[in-house]
Amino acid sequence: MSKYYLVYSHQISLQPNTAHEIHDVQCADAAANLGYPTVLVYPEQQQKNFNLFNFLFPFRPQLPSKEIVEFYDIQSNLKTATLPLPKLSLPLPNKFTNPSTIICKYYFPLHIFPKTKVLHTRDWNCAKAAVQNKIPTIYESHYFQSKPLENKIVNSPYFKIAITQSELTRQSLIQAGVPESKAIWLHNGFGQSFLTRQPAEAQAWRKELLSKENQPLVVYSGALYRFKGIDLLIEVARLLPHIQFAITGGTDAQIQHYRELAQAKQVDNINFLGWILPRSRLVSLLQAADLLAHPHLLGKEADFTNPVKFFQYIASGTPLVVTEILPLLPFKSSPLIATWCPPDDPGAFAQAIEQSLRNYPYQSEGYPTNIEFARQFTWENRTAKIMSYID
Repeated sequence: MSKYYLVYSHQISLQPNTAHEIHDVQCADAAANLGYPTVLVYPEQQQKNFNLFNFLFPFRPQLPSKEIVEFYDIQSNLKTATLPLPKLSLPLPNKFTNPSTIICKYYFPLHIFPKTKVLHTRDWNCAKAAVQNKIPTIYESHYFQSKPLENKIVNSPYFKIAITQSELTRQSLIQAGVPESKAIWLHNGFGQSFLTRQPAEAQAWRKELLSKENQPLVVYSGALYRFKGIDLLIEVARLLPHIQFAITGGTDAQIQHYRELAQAKQVDNINFLGWILPRSRLVSLLQAADLLAHPHLLGKEADFTNPVKFFQYIASGTPLVVTEILPLLPFKSSPLIATWCPPDDPGAFAQAIEQSLRNYPYQSEGYPTNIEFARQFTWENRTAKIMSYID
């Protein structure tokens, strides 16, 4: 009987603002790329008519849909398995009908754990159930751990490793009870497709987005939240009217909000592109830019963030302008083609952009220094480090 490297995500959707979902899919994709027979398991999002066969025989790994492949830029022969969550009309206690209960008390012990070699998840209830069923478990926690974790679970030999994204959040895991030897922090990564050069597609983006010859193009890719620096970037665009800005990502409501904000500030050199599909097109957009913007405000989010876009940016070979936030400061002394600036200061960010454009002119082939430096941060390298903790 085949046994799998199993990645469980509590949600996989086809909606923008899916940073955690991207993380889960890329972890699974990387494991499959490394040769592990891998299945990404997640609850079925859309309720369908109840099917008793699916409920009794839920674990049927298959290739993901074309929509999932294009949305998440899957590169491997990764398989997926969805778990139906029927709507129960019987007046049963909530603890029996809660989705987490159905998944962790029914699906996994009876149908999935017998076929699982290793479990990798961000879901604590799922990790706990796996340890109790003697499954080697990789647990990820990307925020500050505010509640104690059960000693019996974290000290079990089947609880192999707890992964977070910064030293500060690692310390919070240790304070919550995770043994120091089992608590590590790792950077996120980027998909292999970001290393593929797309010069023709990049030129097509420049032709589409730039209205003037020799006009610089600054691109931001990621979630559209104030703490990510989007409001600041609009102000930067106002200070640099001769430069074209393009922003990707965000929900429809967020895009509408920021378009209206830019109009209210009379900033007409910023273009909100929305979610780029298929995701492979994002690769050529990053290569089309004269530089890539990585703004971020100070605050609690700046202490634990480890943004995927930072590593995608590096792999593109395009120069960066980066806000100095704690998790990224170790890169300031690296050989990266990047210009650093203090946070929360639109003027300083605008000056950094102009300095970068003077020092690092556009190169269609990208800057080799960044491309070579990026190779250590593939999702596959991250997964290989994680697997070194598994017997």
